[in-house]
Amino acid sequence: MTICFFGIYDKLYSRNRVILKGLRENGIEVIECNERSAGFIKYFKLIFKYFKTKKDFDYLWVAFPGQFCVLLAKLLTKKKIIFDCFTSHFQGLVEDRQLVKKNSLKARLYFWLDRTACQLANIVLLDTNEHIKYFTETFKLPKEKFIRLFVGSADQVFYPKAEAHNQIFTVHWHGHYIPLQGVQTIIEAAKILKDEQLIFNLIGQGQERTTCQKLAEDYRLKNLNFIDNVSYEKLAELQARADVCLGIFGQTKKAQLVIPNKAYEALAMGKALITAKTPASKELLTDQENVLLVEPGQADELANKILILKNNNELRKKIGNNAYQLFISQLTPKILINEFFKKLE
Repeated sequence: MTICFFGIYDKLYSRNRVILKGLRENGIEVIECNERSAGFIKYFKLIFKYFKTKKDFDYLWVAFPGQFCVLLAKLLTKKKIIFDCFTSHFQGLVEDRQLVKKNSLKARLYFWLDRTACQLANIVLLDTNEHIKYFTETFKLPKEKFIRLFVGSADQVFYPKAEAHNQIFTVHWHGHYIPLQGVQTIIEAAKILKDEQLIFNLIGQGQERTTCQKLAEDYRLKNLNFIDNVSYEKLAELQARADVCLGIFGQTKKAQLVIPNKAYEALAMGKALITAKTPASKELLTDQENVLLVEPGQADELANKILILKNNNELRKKIGNNAYQLFISQLTPKILINEFFKKLE
């Protein structure tokens, strides 16, 4: 089988890394048609590259982010289109981050683009069944069009490394400071734990970082490190040194629908993970077995779960070991893509 992997995607982004690796590990030939220029001209360059690309392929796979690229793909080929939607522009920018007013022309454009791209594709990929449910209900699309493809992790980067031997118990979080992450809940938990012997490392940037830093300053917290974005490989090094990893804790609708990259990366490294108890997380994770789950936005519960893992080394190791077993049995790139093609057939 041959796949034309098409779009303006960043091949180093975790979702695309996992899919490309999984395709190749399953013996599938991948023809990449990729353009990363800035501005709208990138779409014209992408079209030009497509005309120079070998056309003997079975499916055209539009990679994330790809809503507009699906429209181009439909004009360029009569082959079946697999669209890795992964996330909704409308939900992310309008409903979750609230960067665009809901009734504005821009919001309507994002809504139209999400729906039309999914309508034009033959198969649409999303990361959880809850996410699929959102798309079918919001955009009035048939469920049969969608296939769930868990995010997984790039296992050549995130894998069990030497156990952490920190002078102080270390709690790790990384990501974008956006509402679904619930970083303010982490800071409130850090306040509760300010007299304990532990440190929080928060890695990343985003719209709410300034607000979060101000909150930490107001609380005069000394147990928080705000760290700027680092390379993918450096991120894995920092996570390897952690005793506990944190997922998301936001109370937005989107937070109910997704399992974040960082959760899969913790599983891949065999780390004890704490994340929000949501319909999406319960599709994959089992509380007290391979994760500790807390109610979204509940800082006191999060602080309590961190203390439990700090004071119970046996439980922490058990959850980490079970997390890794879950990853290698269900979530490696090769397994994920193999399962996808079984569903496709």
